Amino acid sequence: MQLCKVRRSGGETAVGVLDAGRVRLLDGAHTLSGVLYSNDPAGLARSLLKAGDPGVPVESVALLAPLDDQEVWAAGVTYKRSREARERESAGAARFYDLVYNAPRPELFFKAPARRVVGPGGAVRIRRDSHWSVPEPELALVISPTLKIVGYTIGNDMSSRDIEGENPLYLPQAKFYDGACALGPTVTLAGDLPSPDLTAIRLLITRGGAVVFDGATTLAAMHRSFEDLVSWLGRETSFPDGVVLLTGTGVVPPDDFTLAPGDEITIEIAGIGKLTNVVDRA
Repeated sequence: MQLCKVRRSGGETAVGVLDAGRVRLLDGAHTLSGVLYSNDPAGLARSLLKAGDPGVPVESVALLAPLDDQEVWAAGVTYKRSREARERESAGAARFYDLVYNAPRPELFFKAPARRVVGPGGAVRIRRDSHWSVPEPELALVISPTLKIVGYTIGNDMSSRDIEGENPLYLPQAKFYDGACALGPTVTLAGDLPSPDLTAIRLLITRGGAVVFDGATTLAAMHRSFEDLVSWLGRETSFPDGVVLLTGTGVVPPDDFTLAPGDEITIEIAGIGKLTNVVDRA
């Protein structure tokens, strides 16, 4: 089952189920978290659907980022491809990326408060002081206040590779800025995602209608387990509103590629859908 958060034509926000290109609204569901954090999200969602309601075409509503007040955190260097890319961009600190890839403790960092998260169709940004920026396509875990994985969505962890490469201590500036995080389009409930071998993650970037990058990986290439990442994330930090955790990227454009204003980024994950955003530098 795929849950979504939408803005209706009148401007009001609602929670719904997306199925076969149609959105059926949940009657009485005030927040997405209220459904996701229940004992039986799928059962509660089914009970809130109006009998006989066919729903509306997804094109008739605006899909919003599928979160309420949760913070967004991120894990890094969880794929070999990511480790290799970061070793190249930061030669002076290459050893540290190799060490964290194999260390028991993962790299974890704060990415965005809910108010900074961009939804489907929104504009993500590249920093004005960056000359080498890329999107990072990632599976995102939706986690309850009790640290239970309740669902999955798609995340775009926008990154300024030149800034982080200059000095790893600049990572917060390379990763945390306006328009640096996008989520969507839906939350696929836990248990409904295909097996890791079948869960493909694809990144497609077009410029002026032409494809400038197309790459893919699968969750099977991930070096760490979801449970391990969640355990470390919640070890000394509480999340009363729950949390969304980006799990790292296994798809990295070549070193001579950088995003440009107007580029269209589409991230597709099997079992969840597609998240599309346009690049801005305003």
